[in-house]
Amino acid sequence: MANTQYAGTGRRKVSVARVRLTPGSGKITINNRSFEEYIPAANLRAVVIQPFAVTSTDGTYDVNVNVVGGGFAGQAGATRHGIARALLQVDPDFRPALKSAGLLTRDSRMVERKKPGLKKARRASQFSKR
Repeated sequence: MANTQYAGTGRRKVSVARVRLTPGSGKITINNRSFEEYIPAANLRAVVIQPFAVTSTDGTYDVNVNVVGGGFAGQAGATRHGIARALLQVDPDFRPALKSAGLLTRDSRMVERKKPGLKKARRASQFSKR
């Protein structure tokens, strides 16, 4: 029981998070740094701990995350997705709560590619009549 680990992989934009849950005191470590140090924005920290709030498991699992790619928002979303998937392995009865909160669905929105002849993905150069 001491070495019980639950794993989950989360993805968001181009970020991939590999999450390991172990029974503990609720300590969150991301890329060998503390949670508060790695994610300075309070709104993104709330995103990361959302699965625990939905399942009422605050402070019952230590979280170790290895996340690569993307920026802060993508990494926070990937971590949330991974934690939600790992919590499913802990207890399959969490599925209805996590699913209704939308935490199990991979957010498929990606950055739109730039098209030739345009300045950005959709932004064209200013039209000149004459």
